[in-house]
Amino acid sequence: MEVNPLAVILVYFDSKGDRLLYRYPYHTLGQPHKLEEPREELVNKKRNPFAVAHTDDLLQTPTQQSQNQGTGQLQGFADDVLSALFAVKPQLCNQKFELKLNDVRFVSHPTLISSASTVQANASNNQTLATSSTAASAAKKQQMLINIVFALHAQASYSIVKCYHELSKRLGLALKFEEQHSGYLTEQTALMARTHDEQQQQPLERTLELIAERCSLAQALKSICNDLCTTGLLSTTLNQNLTLTFCLPAKAHQLHKKGSMVDPETIDRCLRALKPYHGMLLLVDFAELLDCVPPTGARMLWQLVDAYNPLISLQSMASNADLSIEHVYKLVSHLVYWAKATIIYPLCETNVYVIAPDAPLHTRSHLVEKFSTRFAGISLFEVISDFSLPTSIGHLTTPLQQPARQGILAQMVLWMLQHHLLMQLHTYVQFMPSDVDDEFGDSASCAHVATGNLTEEEQDSNHTEEELNRDRDPDDDPVHGGSMLSMSSQPLPMPVNSHRRTLTDDHFSIASDNIAVQPSSSHKSNFSMTASMSTDNCDSLDSMEDEQKLKELLHVFNDADRAAIRRIPASLNVDDLSLLVKLYQMGYFKSEHHLEEIMYFENLRRSQLLQLLDKFRDVLILYETEDPAIASMYNNK
Repeated sequence: MEVNPLAVILVYFDSKGDRLLYRYPYHTLGQPHKLEEPREELVNKKRNPFAVAHTDDLLQTPTQQSQNQGTGQLQGFADDVLSALFAVKPQLCNQKFELKLNDVRFVSHPTLISSASTVQANASNNQTLATSSTAASAAKKQQMLINIVFALHAQASYSIVKCYHELSKRLGLALKFEEQHSGYLTEQTALMARTHDEQQQQPLERTLELIAERCSLAQALKSICNDLCTTGLLSTTLNQNLTLTFCLPAKAHQLHKKGSMVDPETIDRCLRALKPYHGMLLLVDFAELLDCVPPTGARMLWQLVDAYNPLISLQSMASNADLSIEHVYKLVSHLVYWAKATIIYPLCETNVYVIAPDAPLHTRSHLVEKFSTRFAGISLFEVISDFSLPTSIGHLTTPLQQPARQGILAQMVLWMLQHHLLMQLHTYVQFMPSDVDDEFGDSASCAHVATGNLTEEEQDSNHTEEELNRDRDPDDDPVHGGSMLSMSSQPLPMPVNSHRRTLTDDHFSIASDNIAVQPSSSHKSNFSMTASMSTDNCDSLDSMEDEQKLKELLHVFNDADRAAIRRIPASLNVDDLSLLVKLYQMGYFKSEHHLEEIMYFENLRRSQLLQLLDKFRDVLILYETEDPAIASMYNNK
């Protein structure tokens, strides 16, 4: 979609009437496009009754939509018509004005300005006015309307139209301030009107060029139109006093990623998701940063720039710059809006990157030569091929590698992120327990089929073993007891109350339940039985408390999820299960929070979190994808 303006028009209205004082570009609006004249003659020639009408010729006949646009410029409208349209009534001033004619949309913010300060200043020096009250009353009656109109393509989106309306509003307010401050608008409009009167016999293009040479307001409007068509970034000074800055995001972000359509609403969604653990990556040199802020905000910006480092978080930068995190958010948001920076996760070895799906990596890409200029002797294709599959920076480095080489690799990754050749993948977690009933049903049916193929003697032995199993303690049954571990492929954990011999005693470890009792004297046997009973009582109390805690923690889940979790060996550990339940209740297992966010808000180490996810991998699903809030900025086309 085209975002460039077709023209900028200045319309002035006062007690003497309305007038179109200036517009840019200079081409004649009242004349149709010259390329359409041969087509008109061609269509007329086809009206011969004996001529054959071809379907292709009928499809190529110009429509009404293209008659007011030619080579990206506004054509087909006379100055007096536009002047009458945009010299609106006072009731329509100080609000949005939008008009669509054919394939052109006109957007502006008419501003009603009172020239009271100028009239009062002239009244004090004028001897014909008797009293200051008479001058004041005359000043109140003296008003003028200024309307700076932008001509856009009719298909312009709502966000683009909104941006141009905001620019027209800011220009009107700036001119109103300068008029009240020094009568700037009255001076400039009078000079433009006088030039029109003097150059009535000259071509209109020549008159407009002369106005641009004489009037600083015309020069500012011309500069604004050119900047909107080239970069989308404005920094214009009116009357050598007031600096006006403005950004058209849909145009400015195309400088870093061609074809991307970034509207303000998308940027706002991204910035609302900004967190202290995020980082910032500058896309331009430091010298270009001052163009996007007024002089009053330059000092605070330089504080942030001095602390800038893509390897640390925004919170660390705020601390180093002695700024509050709220101020850092505002500065970073401003830089992102102006396409001067982008949001990343601080560069570290665990970051996983992959080649962006829309990366311009053809052999004739200008980025190939640009990369070779930045990193002499290194091929872009050779470096980026390491990221054909999701790869972390740590996998590309070795402990024996020189620090200088690691630094160059970090700089190359940052360069590729600046040019949107790589995208970062984050790990998300989804709680999804397996269907326990189906698994038990399948196991039972398999057991039934296997029993049917046995002989009568084997079946009798199996029935005997089943009877013996019924006589056992239910707590010792791995299926019907508390642990339910027999159905898991994990190795069985040792009981909590088991006693082990250390390697220093017998050079091996054996559970106390497996120790064979040797024949001994009666008093030794009684002493060992008493000691074991007292130890078992203490351990039983601890196990009862742990069992009660486990039941309370598992009460958070429903019956099916609880059964699936109890099958996992780590569910017998109170600490592991407590952390799992805490993260589950906080909503981190809904594929909405990546690991880095969980680590930051819950103050967890990466190794600690990864160990927990590995222990409960039977009920947790991990997958890698890009952060949707950040990726949405450059995925709109």
